[in-house]
Amino acid sequence: MHLSPAAAPTASGRIPIALYALTIGAFGIGTTEFVIMGLLLQVAADLQVTIASAGLLISGYALGVFVGAPLLTAATGKLPRKAALVALMVIFTLGNLACALAPNYTVLMAARVLTSLAHGTFFGIGAVVATGLVAADRKASAISIMFTGLTVATLLGVPAGAWLGLHFGWRATFWAVAVIGVLATVVIAALVPADRGDRSGIAIREEAKVLARPQVLLGLAATVLGYAGVFAVFTYIQPILTRISGFSESAVSPILLVFGVGMIAGNLVGGKLADRRLLPTLVGSLTVLALVLGVMSFVMHHAIAAVLFTGLLGAAAFATVAPLQLRVLQQAQGAGESLASSFNIAAFNLGNAIGAWLGGVVIAHGPGLAAVPWTAALLTVGGLAIVLWSVRLEARRAAVPVLAPCVATD
Repeated sequence: MHLSPAAAPTASGRIPIALYALTIGAFGIGTTEFVIMGLLLQVAADLQVTIASAGLLISGYALGVFVGAPLLTAATGKLPRKAALVALMVIFTLGNLACALAPNYTVLMAARVLTSLAHGTFFGIGAVVATGLVAADRKASAISIMFTGLTVATLLGVPAGAWLGLHFGWRATFWAVAVIGVLATVVIAALVPADRGDRSGIAIREEAKVLARPQVLLGLAATVLGYAGVFAVFTYIQPILTRISGFSESAVSPILLVFGVGMIAGNLVGGKLADRRLLPTLVGSLTVLALVLGVMSFVMHHAIAAVLFTGLLGAAAFATVAPLQLRVLQQAQGAGESLASSFNIAAFNLGNAIGAWLGGVVIAHGPGLAAVPWTAALLTVGGLAIVLWSVRLEARRAAVPVLAPCVATD
């Protein structure tokens, strides 16, 4: 990716303004992804579906990301990256307009899937662009800055959306998100530098070869399971806080602010630590996440502890994002970097879908709402096990001696 001198990677402490443009786009997409969590009860009541069915709106969105990320990345593979990012934001905006106008559950689900198609490719391409804007030793921090848009979306967008839904109906929330989409489109078009490189020479079959690398596949699998635990709980955070912790519906928005503050802190700390020592940060962040989820099962009946652990969940969840993304990017360097990056965003969202689905199963057919956190912890432990396996395989490969060719002597 060839950038203008103003946007070229620099070792200085200055953050390129284009990185903030990507952050604004991430904020818009993050808001539409997460805002439904604060609207589950309103959507379920208005469209006359169960809470578990309303929760599938998260699974549908996540599966749309999973399918859309590789397909749209392949479809936009020869486009300049800036043009691709703008086009994706247009799709996102149209999808939110369709959500606001949806007359029933089926149409709302279809609109959510349409919106989700832009998600994975935006973050996949955006992560590659972000790492190209900074020096080599700041790549994880660049990813975390872009993903700060997601965390700010949770801090501001989700509580604001929940408040709008409570006072003006859930459709008003999606109208507001569509306006954010328009603003994000304009900002990206104005601030992201033009990609002057020629991408037409790379065939999709060449890019796809990256998916045959074992370490890339293990990285994707770790992302799926490691992050599934987050959404098993976060999807149902509104009913958990109201029905287990005893909070009123109006208290959910302020508590989600605590979650958002935790996300911002965890995201930035995770990025900085990953720049220094990637693998210890990855293992440590997944371990902490599993512990937080496990302990939540025992403390959510206590109001103060519930608020505290909601914040800790946000911090632990997003401390894993930059390390997981950079791990895959490191293992996928070369022609397939953008495709692997998009696949890892798809992996995050496949994890989201699995988590939301499993949480619904535990609620509807299992031990119930109170058992969701410890079930979620088991998923994250699975992701941690894959990372440890990946590290062990990498260490074994590095330990294999390279034999020099034998030279005949007299």
